[in-house]
Amino acid sequence: MNSNNFRMPARRLAAVATVTALTAGPAVLGAGAAHATGDHGRASAVVLRTGLDVSLLNKTVNVPLAVTLNEVQAPRSAEKTALTARLDGVAGGRPFTVLGAEAAQSRATVTSRLAEGSVRVAHARLHVPGLPLLSLVEVGTVTAKATCEAGKRPVAAANVLGAVTVLGKRVTLTAGGPTEVKVPGVGEVRLDLSRHSTTSRTAAATALELKVSVNPLRLNVAEVEGTITLARATCESPTAPPSGHPVPSHDPAAGTKPQDAPAKTDTAPGTKPQGSRGDLAETGGNPATPYIAGGALVLVLVGGGAVAVARRRRS
Repeated sequence: MNSNNFRMPARRLAAVATVTALTAGPAVLGAGAAHATGDHGRASAVVLRTGLDVSLLNKTVNVPLAVTLNEVQAPRSAEKTALTARLDGVAGGRPFTVLGAEAAQSRATVTSRLAEGSVRVAHARLHVPGLPLLSLVEVGTVTAKATCEAGKRPVAAANVLGAVTVLGKRVTLTAGGPTEVKVPGVGEVRLDLSRHSTTSRTAAATALELKVSVNPLRLNVAEVEGTITLARATCESPTAPPSGHPVPSHDPAAGTKPQDAPAKTDTAPGTKPQGSRGDLAETGGNPATPYIAGGALVLVLVGGGAVAVARRRRS
């Protein structure tokens, strides 16, 4: 989908500066992007997004150039390779090319466990108003990918492959910091290469982000300033569904009923099972047996003594 948001203050409206984006491909302009809601996560991808202010030579009118190519939100994909725009007061109102590429693909997918956005652009040429013959940037291949899987750490990656040319000058980009290119009489461009970030549930990757300040002084254009993003992907992890298996308890009493019946034993009727406090062997005895036995012993001793005394008296 191509989204065209042209914010214009009242003084720009008074100047009757209108902006129209024209895209190549079968897609219908203004078609709404699909949104993933609920716990299924989110993903988005965009080939190109511009946020530029174009000043005309008299500097009394600033015309915004805010266009996008192949911007999608899950579940959606797009494969359009060119973006043109028209600005009143620039190039006589005729369309001019903003981006042309041999391949420009963006894809955003979401499932119950995975959200992923990806972008690939091959042999891209980016232009700004006032420089119809000189490319702002030419690049071989750029990619960006953000993957968010439920229960795992999100991953983001971006790459710029092949030669990069800025305002006609071939440059070497490094991931350690921004690269600045200045061309006298034309302007300057600052490039940030392969930016990416992740959190516990989100990820974002940008292949190239450009801060532009050029003064082409052609086609009634005095200055072009703003930012351009080439190849950006984002995602947010779906919520992990429950496993469906109960978590085992470490409580020994867990799982027992408060009124469980005693275990059934194979003991004969009238006998007690072993294991209770003070139980004797299965002989029919009871806990009072030791005391009874002690009393009987005393009686035996007393009786024996009485018998011995009686025998002495008889003798």
